[in-house]
Amino acid sequence: MKSVNSGLKQFFSRTITVVAATAVGAGLWACHAQAPKMTVSGIAFEDEPYNGAGVDEFGRPYIIVQGDTVHAAYIPGVYPDKMRRLSDVDYRRVAERLGVEPAAIKAVVSIEAGATHRGFYEKGKPVINFDLTVFRQMARRRGINLDKYSKSHRVVFNRPNTARYGSYQHAQQARLDAAMAIDSTAAIHGTFWGMFQIGGFNWKRCGAESLADFVERMSFSEQEQLDMFAQFIINSGLLDALRRKDWRAFAKGYNGPSYAARGYHTRLASAYNKFKKEFQQP
Repeated sequence: MKSVNSGLKQFFSRTITVVAATAVGAGLWACHAQAPKMTVSGIAFEDEPYNGAGVDEFGRPYIIVQGDTVHAAYIPGVYPDKMRRLSDVDYRRVAERLGVEPAAIKAVVSIEAGATHRGFYEKGKPVINFDLTVFRQMARRRGINLDKYSKSHRVVFNRPNTARYGSYQHAQQARLDAAMAIDSTAAIHGTFWGMFQIGGFNWKRCGAESLADFVERMSFSEQEQLDMFAQFIINSGLLDALRRKDWRAFAKGYNGPSYAARGYHTRLASAYNKFKKEFQQP
């Protein structure tokens, strides 16, 4: 992960300079006696020690202009040249560490990622599900009024337009990208990531060091997604239910109180029985 972190640092250094130039050109700094001093860690005004500027949970510098959060562009595509799919060896490795059956883990994947069991729809682009309802909740918590963006960022508030973007995933990515332009933290929190479809608001439970680390690892490999799922299960108190194959208890904790209406627990049980036979084969 060193190469990724190095790439991010260089990216943020370049982006901060661009944002500074853009902001000054737009007259955003007119109310300040001195021009802003841009640093790798954020934005600082020598005459105003606290002015609503700083670095968000995603590690991006931001400023507040009349209630609006202005961010730099987010993570660049710095990913491994070769990405391999998860194998049964990977499932067995993590299952042994957790003390669960590998078929139980694979059952979760089959429900969340579908028959392909893929964590990515293209290189460096994890499978995502941008959830407008959750995004609204997260934006509200951050004091962001989304009504003002209903026309300028229509793609965020409309259904995924597969005809325009070519596929469901590309359409969802377009919505996420537009939401990121409004507020990156709320957008990441309001999206479900990877082959296990873990909500961005659960980044700490995945063992990520920051929101940026969460997205970086989700975008790195299926192995990283699997490891974060394992940590999430531990930190969410769902490990015992998965060990006992108590599908109702696990489904309620993982999928929410409406799991039964979706038949989530019965689908898990069925998938487990299927994969159990596969893992028992020599």
